Amino acid sequence: MTDQGETEGSRAALAQAVLRLTGSEPICLDARDFTPSGPGRAEIVADRLVLEADGVRVVDPAAVVVYEIPPAGRPALEPLQDVLARSGVPCLGTGAGAWRTASDKETMVKAFAAAGVAQMPSLCLPPDAGEAAALDAFTELGGDVWARPVSGMGGQDVFHVTDEAELRQAARRYAAEGQRWLLTSDARNYNADGLRHQYRVVVLQGRVIWVAEHIQPDSDAPCNVAQGATSTPLSPDALPGHLHELAAAAAEAVGLPYAGLDLAAESGGVVFEINVHPAFGATGALEGLAVPYVQAHLDLAAAASTA
Repeated sequence: MTDQGETEGSRAALAQAVLRLTGSEPICLDARDFTPSGPGRAEIVADRLVLEADGVRVVDPAAVVVYEIPPAGRPALEPLQDVLARSGVPCLGTGAGAWRTASDKETMVKAFAAAGVAQMPSLCLPPDAGEAAALDAFTELGGDVWARPVSGMGGQDVFHVTDEAELRQAARRYAAEGQRWLLTSDARNYNADGLRHQYRVVVLQGRVIWVAEHIQPDSDAPCNVAQGATSTPLSPDALPGHLHELAAAAAEAVGLPYAGLDLAAESGGVVFEINVHPAFGATGALEGLAVPYVQAHLDLAAAASTA
């Protein structure tokens, strides 16, 4: 079940993983049909989960995979998440509370702080914070910060701010868009060549299963592939041990058994953010990400059938 209006390509990889592992084509449903205003229905009938939309009726599925849901679309799926949770059907990482925490960076920062997860200092500002409040936060954080909206993806509307003129420009941008925003101290995450770099790490049930290094030649741009960074898959063993522990702790703090994390080794090792649905578009991601993720659902289903 995915938002079929999205074009990142994760659902194709998931469908291929299901076919590879089970020998059967998956039943693909559009998650948008299961919002309160959608035509689909999800209910529990005689202790069995029933999903029905677009002429397709699924009764008592062995497992349900929900993926490729953009942040803006997640709140509308909370009723569906409630039904899935009550059904007992294996559906990994769809807790509504975890989605809310991961989708709102202010809440994420607070969750990390409460759990003692290492991160760079951040301050949150409302859309109408004003220049004086923004300048106070900028100064408190050391005058070298990143500004980012509390809800976003792909590194959009993220700015490196090192002077008051850049700060005012960012403040005006967020005010015009009515966005809450964060200022976060720069982690000084440069490699030996002086280029920005960080890691994308995917955690599944407490274990790191995927690591990619992102290199950004523009020191004022975020290390997102969508913003010009290059991504190179690495063996999970290439990630220092303390970063394995940091990634697992961050996923646990938010309540996600499966999550993508952006983190850096510099500044002692810090987490930048967590993603509910990291994309499966990278080379090798079918085998390294989609297959293990689907297999985890199948393992849960097998365990439930023998319980």
